[in-house]
Amino acid sequence: MKARLISSGSSFEKTMGYSRAVVKGNWCFVSGVTGYDYSSMVMPAGIVDQARNCFATIAAVLGEGGFSLTDVVRVQYTVTDSALVDELAPVLEAFLGDIRPAATMVIASLIRPEMLVEIEATAFRG
Repeated sequence: MKARLISSGSSFEKTMGYSRAVVKGNWCFVSGVTGYDYSSMVMPAGIVDQARNCFATIAAVLGEGGFSLTDVVRVQYTVTDSALVDELAPVLEAFLGDIRPAATMVIASLIRPEMLVEIEATAFRG
């Protein structure tokens, strides 16, 4: 079974050697997505808008692969500061509150100082 590689058009994908998502059978593995609006490469200042952009990118990539957010079974959130979690939580609830995938949240720095959150997702359809 051959993997299908999906790109969001970000220059990071080429320079860092990864795909935005990989579809293999009934699985879709979405790489960590940061809050850029990839059409303009603009990064909002706040975590709420960054998280919304993350989910917009994830939903678009899943759609391209034949999946939807309702197929998400696992997520990992990387947040740069635990003080931001309360601000982030309503966005997570809005997008995944009814889906309730298995989840992990890590507090760690990201590769650029403007990045406040990165979200990785795994989807399964079957």
